Amino acid sequence: MMQKLLWAAFVCCTTLACTPKTEVSSPDGSIRLKFAADRKSGEMRYTVSVGDRPLFGPSLLGLEAAEADLAHDFRVDGAEYASVDEEWTQPWGENKRNRSRYNEMTVALHRGGEVRLTMRFRLFDDGLGFRYEYEVPACDSLVVTGELTEFRFAADGDTWTVPADSGVCEPLCRAMPLRDLGDADTPATFRVAGLYGSIHEAALYDYPEMTLRRCDSLAFRCDLAPLPDGTKARVAGRFVTPWRTVHLASEAVGLINSSLILNLNEPSKIGDTEWIRPMKCIGVRWPTPSEADSRTAEERYDAATEQVKRYLEFAADNRIDAVLIGRSEGREARDSARRSDCCGPYRDFDIAAIAGYARDLGIELIGCRGTDDCVSGCGRQLDSALMRYAGLGMHNLMTDFSGTLPDGCSRRSQYGVRHCRRIVEAAARHCMTVDMREPVKDCGIRRTWPNMMTRSYGCGDARCAGGPPSHGVMLPFTRLLAGPMDCASGTFDILSECARDSVRFGLRDCGEEAGMRVNSTLAGQIADWVILYSPLQMASDRIEHYEGHPAFRFFRDFDPDCDWSRALAGEPGEYVVVVRRAGDRFYFGAATNERPRTLHFELDFLEPEVTYEAAIYADAPDADWRTDPTACDVSVRYVTSADAIDVVLAPGGGQAISFLPL
Repeated sequence: MMQKLLWAAFVCCTTLACTPKTEVSSPDGSIRLKFAADRKSGEMRYTVSVGDRPLFGPSLLGLEAAEADLAHDFRVDGAEYASVDEEWTQPWGENKRNRSRYNEMTVALHRGGEVRLTMRFRLFDDGLGFRYEYEVPACDSLVVTGELTEFRFAADGDTWTVPADSGVCEPLCRAMPLRDLGDADTPATFRVAGLYGSIHEAALYDYPEMTLRRCDSLAFRCDLAPLPDGTKARVAGRFVTPWRTVHLASEAVGLINSSLILNLNEPSKIGDTEWIRPMKCIGVRWPTPSEADSRTAEERYDAATEQVKRYLEFAADNRIDAVLIGRSEGREARDSARRSDCCGPYRDFDIAAIAGYARDLGIELIGCRGTDDCVSGCGRQLDSALMRYAGLGMHNLMTDFSGTLPDGCSRRSQYGVRHCRRIVEAAARHCMTVDMREPVKDCGIRRTWPNMMTRSYGCGDARCAGGPPSHGVMLPFTRLLAGPMDCASGTFDILSECARDSVRFGLRDCGEEAGMRVNSTLAGQIADWVILYSPLQMASDRIEHYEGHPAFRFFRDFDPDCDWSRALAGEPGEYVVVVRRAGDRFYFGAATNERPRTLHFELDFLEPEVTYEAAIYADAPDADWRTDPTACDVSVRYVTSADAIDVVLAPGGGQAISFLPL
């Protein structure tokens, strides 16, 4: 039952030394934010403190526009305060039930008779968000040329980030002192004076993505991805920006367990969500990372009719919900958008026959549409392509627009954001879910449009990226704070033995140290199905590597439709432990960096007075990600909530446990 407590009262601004000031605290009083407009310049600034410690010193606020001054000469008219405490549910997610509890302060300001501004601040017990709500009555439209929003840290600390403007294929996460950080994409994770935090944004719909760039000492300013002419955004005379957000937690896992980003997005715009459901899938679409581009277009794709049918049969035999497929002539038409045909078939790919066979087996199809350098051409065909997919009984779509956008637009620009939104909204009209490859990063719009299931961005796939074990346990504290991530987990052919002798063998976009393999243990790959959250969880290897393998039982037993999740322990780049509940089953995943470690956990997250069969997938005693990565022990024991477990992790290793009630 939703419980909601609302109270609001108009409060005149207090005056201190002739300077209007306002302030608000989180519901538990731990976080405090103060806002002020300078008496002489009218510049706006805010400060944030946590407990008795300052986090951000006076940090500038405001935007820049060609038609009007949106940053100076503002005067405070007054402030309104409200408190909200509500529970809300979603059709899927790390947690289906969420609590949104915050104190809100809305500050009304004006700049003469030309500009009206509402600064809206919301403080939660685990962080804060703020946004700009501008009105410029004399202008029908504005050209935003910059954003002045600052985060001025009061002390040095540590950071875990990826560089800003890193392109389609992001580099590995980096750890460095705050004082050495020049720029960063968001989520930008930090630790200052023992406090963990992450800077990001929420409710990004019609605005460019933000990154952070150093502007002074320990201060960072929002930088917006530009359009080709150098401007940042084109907006109406009355507009609202995305939320600028700051997660805060006393422990690193507190960042993972927060729902702050979702809480700052609007409720679902889709009334009936029964057709939206998490799924397990396997994929027959792309060449494996062990295969180079030396093959022809026909050879590079495994999705021929008979091969797809074999994958469908494997899915039906192994309790897998869906098969990802993708073939079209447009995929190969990189030289001209006019040649792109989103619905054009290959001669060896009978989509109608495949769709009928899938229906007979009770297996969903996920259609993959790669736009590459033909974004504009594919965009024009979007509705017709979705209509055709829906007519075939396909209700799931993966998009891939990793190529160049029209006119040199960045995918992080306002154009790219609008393109992503258009796909999601069009898919919703056809009752289709979406998995986006290389898109705008998640900012919580999955609450508003729950058909936006997951996104493949970041350096998540160890096969393609050559990421070390430390990177895998960095992701939950960095990129995954934004939302679900399709990381292509579960590789069993860790050493790529199937292709090691092939002349086509070779990893792309990898450094020398990446080698020709996955940089983890087999148990670590299994644990990633739990740790790296996605409602479309993929067993990414070829099915011949799973057939008859005793460790594949975990994926057969796994249910991605979780009801509750909790990160139990971890540190960025060191280790992480996560448990999830789906119905009456629990799934446990733990992973470590290059260091071995032993962890002890009480099983008090299990239901009391219930006995569970614990199927344990652990690193063997001699396992090591470098020397013996495939050594994996599978065992079974019977436990209750009164028991405890010792989790022994090999270097670069992991452990997964499924708890099945008897």
